[in-house]
Amino acid sequence: MDKKEVNEEELKQRLTPEEYAVLRGGQTETPFSGKFVQKVSDGTYRCKVCNSPLFTTETQEDADASPVGLQGWPSFNDALPGAIKMRRDTSLGMERTELLCATCDSHLGHLFDDPGTQTGKHYCINSVCLNLEEK
Repeated sequence: MDKKEVNEEELKQRLTPEEYAVLRGGQTETPFSGKFVQKVSDGTYRCKVCNSPLFTTETQEDADASPVGLQGWPSFNDALPGAIKMRRDTSLGMERTELLCATCDSHLGHLFDDPGTQTGKHYCINSVCLNLEEK
């Protein structure tokens, strides 16, 4: 995917304070507060900042069923090819893999190993980072 330049001042006007704090500041939304914790309909989830496609509802997992303690956020077992970039995150005294939109570098969430998913991966994503384009 091609990189997209982001105008931070425009984003501060377009996004809510919570959306901006999560997408551009790497914060985490309150568990179970998001619109997409559970699958609401079929379609493609897109980045709220740049509208790039990130995940499909076909790869969405039950957010309440994670055996690794990650309940409360939209969960996926895979991303669309080339949609996500990863970087090491050692904040909060943990070692995790941060997930970012490959197009605009917005923070989306984190990746964890999860033997309960089809791929063994758990993409734990903040709802406020996503828009759903329904089929």
